[in-house]
Amino acid sequence: MGAIVVMGVSGVGKTTVAEVLARRLDWTFCDGDLFHPLANVEKMRSGKPLTDEDRWPWLQAVAVEIDRHRRAQKGFVVACSALKRAYRKILTQDRPDVQLVYLQGDHDLIMSRLASRQGHYFPAKLLDSQFATLEEPDASENAITILVDKDIDAVVDEIIAALSASSSS
Repeated sequence: MGAIVVMGVSGVGKTTVAEVLARRLDWTFCDGDLFHPLANVEKMRSGKPLTDEDRWPWLQAVAVEIDRHRRAQKGFVVACSALKRAYRKILTQDRPDVQLVYLQGDHDLIMSRLASRQGHYFPAKLLDSQFATLEEPDASENAITILVDKDIDAVVDEIIAALSASSSS
């Protein structure tokens, strides 16, 4: 068993998709946002984008959690923005059983989702900084890319089909 990192910009649906995916696979789910130090949460809440220096300890904490589940041989699905290749490397390096799933959506769709989201500390005005930071995964990262312009069940169906196809090849 390994881990799946469901990645993408804020508002793309990472947490919802990862929760449903974990439930359907009967794996453990965790929201990577839980590993942000309070200073990061406060910074985002105040409308300031995170820097790389803010993100390194957070990503390391997510990687530790991935390793904990891998050692226990328990399947694990984590929602984590992982916007840059360097961030994803922290999560996947020396972990061949960690699969990236990139949720891709256009700015307007994601902005409309953020505008309707309740009770989250990430303000919609930071979406532009997320897109500016985003380095879409390339072929060398072996990521599964899924468009999020459909309902959650259809997105998860596509992920499961892609996982099955990659495991049988």
